Amino acid sequence: MLQSLSRNQLFWLCQCGGWAVYALLTALMIKIPSQEPWQVGLPHLLLDTSFGFLLTLLLRNWYRRSSTRQVKEKILLHLPVILLSCLVWTQWKWQTLQWLYGQFWQAMTWFDFGTWNSASLTMLLTWTALYYASKAIFETMQQRQKAAEAIHLAKEAQLKMLRYQLNPHFMFNSINSICTLILKQDNQHAVSMLEKLCDLLRYSLYTDPLAKVTVAEEIHILQTYFDVEQCRFRNKLNVSIVADDEVKNLLVPSLLLQPLAENAVKHGMKMSQQSYAISVSFSQQNGQLLIRMLDNGCGFSPQPESGTGGPSAGIGLHNCEERLALIYPNQSTLSFGNREQEGAWVQISIPKELAGGQQGE
Repeated sequence: MLQSLSRNQLFWLCQCGGWAVYALLTALMIKIPSQEPWQVGLPHLLLDTSFGFLLTLLLRNWYRRSSTRQVKEKILLHLPVILLSCLVWTQWKWQTLQWLYGQFWQAMTWFDFGTWNSASLTMLLTWTALYYASKAIFETMQQRQKAAEAIHLAKEAQLKMLRYQLNPHFMFNSINSICTLILKQDNQHAVSMLEKLCDLLRYSLYTDPLAKVTVAEEIHILQTYFDVEQCRFRNKLNVSIVADDEVKNLLVPSLLLQPLAENAVKHGMKMSQQSYAISVSFSQQNGQLLIRMLDNGCGFSPQPESGTGGPSAGIGLHNCEERLALIYPNQSTLSFGNREQEGAWVQISIPKELAGGQQGE
């Protein structure tokens, strides 16, 4: 609730509430036990509380004017002002009480002077402490909110950066292949490849990088990418994309699989290979959406620097892994390796999320 209030609203809430509590406690602890006539006690309580309310507003204005000073300077400036305010408030309470009793002037005894000033000073010091405490709390809340917003913006910027990383080799090879087709006067294939490439680029540029799309839409754009590549490799590239009917309406980050597909085509295909097959499947398992990509190429190369002999991850895998970690912190997995016969496999597991914001069961 406090986070939804502005600083000014928070001050007035505390100011009104605090002085209401002061009036109630004064009535219960002083006015009623003293058996003071209500014709005197009630007006005096109202005058006392109202004057204290207005006095602390003046103190607030003074505190705000000296807010840029150092702590020691604030203390040296605040103490005289608080003491003076204490004396003024005490005199106001004493004089108004005398007036209500019909007495024009009666000097205070030293005992009354010490008692009443102690009460006033305690109240003003308490108000000052609560004022600076609430100010510190509100500033801490604001700093936390700004830090959270900064983290959120940084996360969005990082996601956008990862999403916009189009492989320059793919672009170069595609345009080069189109030029080659035009030189060979194979205009039909050149136009088809150019249309597919435009569709892919248009989708990449105009789709919100932070948006999630359905599995069906992800399959469509993934098939468009493979269609561009098939214009280059013709019958040498065989692609199979299958999805269970119950998962087609689940959500995935847009263009999540494109870096993996580029990785498979660029690094997986052997030059001597007559037929290169890539299969992509979407299914659900244990409440998760499971995505698997297999190929029959050369597989992942060993990573000598790791010393483990395991397969090395390329830029595409690293890109995909970072996006998953940002979108599904501690809720997703990405694993990969080499198949027993030949080729490589990559598997992604993310939480099931239905289109429309519903979580899958």
